[in-house]
Amino acid sequence: MLTIPITPALVRGCLSLEQGARGLQPHRLPLWARAQCPDQQLAMAESEPAGVRIAFRSRASVIELDTVPTRFVYLGVPARPAGVYDLLVDGRLTAQASATGADTVTFDMATGSVTKQEVGISTLRFAGLPERDKAVEIWLPYNETTELVALRTDAPVEPFSEGSHKVWLHHGSSISKGSNTDSPSASWPALAAAQGGVELVNLGFSGSALLDPFVARVMRDTPADLVSLKIGINLVNADLMRLRAFAPAVHGFLDTIRDGKPDTPILLVSPLHCPIHEDTPGPGAFDMEALAAGKVAFRATGNPAERAAGKLTLVTIRQELERIARQRGESDAHLAYLDGLDLYGPADFAELPLPDALHPDAAAHRRIAQRFADFAFADGGPLYPG
Repeated sequence: MLTIPITPALVRGCLSLEQGARGLQPHRLPLWARAQCPDQQLAMAESEPAGVRIAFRSRASVIELDTVPTRFVYLGVPARPAGVYDLLVDGRLTAQASATGADTVTFDMATGSVTKQEVGISTLRFAGLPERDKAVEIWLPYNETTELVALRTDAPVEPFSEGSHKVWLHHGSSISKGSNTDSPSASWPALAAAQGGVELVNLGFSGSALLDPFVARVMRDTPADLVSLKIGINLVNADLMRLRAFAPAVHGFLDTIRDGKPDTPILLVSPLHCPIHEDTPGPGAFDMEALAAGKVAFRATGNPAERAAGKLTLVTIRQELERIARQRGESDAHLAYLDGLDLYGPADFAELPLPDALHPDAAAHRRIAQRFADFAFADGGPLYPG
């Protein structure tokens, strides 16, 4: 077995690869951006490597990856499943594995305390791969932090050639990150990227698609050929701002991206259908009755009457985003709009309901991906890669 140095050229989809206690940790926000927001939720979300993969060409039939995962647990909330590593050969899912052990960070929401328990290094082994030149990708789990300790193969490897695919930079919420789908390559952005033949950089941050200025600057400065923004659900369930602040914040976010990408195609996407927040403002909260029954579910705690005072709902956000896109479109020919209900609407909810009242399941991720790709990446579509 050959020990292969883990270099930035082999790790795709992250914006920063930093030395951790035992290995290299992919981050989806650079250090300077993380320093501007001490929020614990964002820190967890950006450190979970959604869309990040180790990618190379090789004739190797055996691959070993040493990792140190970190899993996050909330007291009183059922634990999430262990993260899955997807091995793709020439774009086809070939094998899956999970780390046998993981560091555990436990949050006590009642006291605010945080504790951490550390374990050793886990080794994932993929064997029996075809002994021919092939593209290999190991997609890292979207729901746990991963330190990359060592990579070993039984044949030399070469990084993917740069510029072979257009780069699609996407920003969204936990749904974009992959929540409730089966594995990292089965999130709707990953599936849509595969169909569109583009290289994904996924800035989906659970609970944290909040029009933060530093995220706009990161998107401005990150090399990309195609850009999309899926905005709305977190602004409602975080109860972060009122209608008065919303439109200027969207304009400011888009203006910042345009400062560095004046002609890059941008697709603005409004929220998917989510009954608990269609007409009821946030904040969102755990459904305590569901938790008592051992199930994770969410509910809206706002008062619909407060819409008159400017509290945001998904209906309001869709109306505003469509208006903003129409207004900006008069002078920006490279901006397009997609109604999130065209990806997942009331009829889809009736057929494929949200298991926890907030996040789509794997079948819904596949449907959303297909519809997004058919609209955005098709010949003549707003993000057509050519």
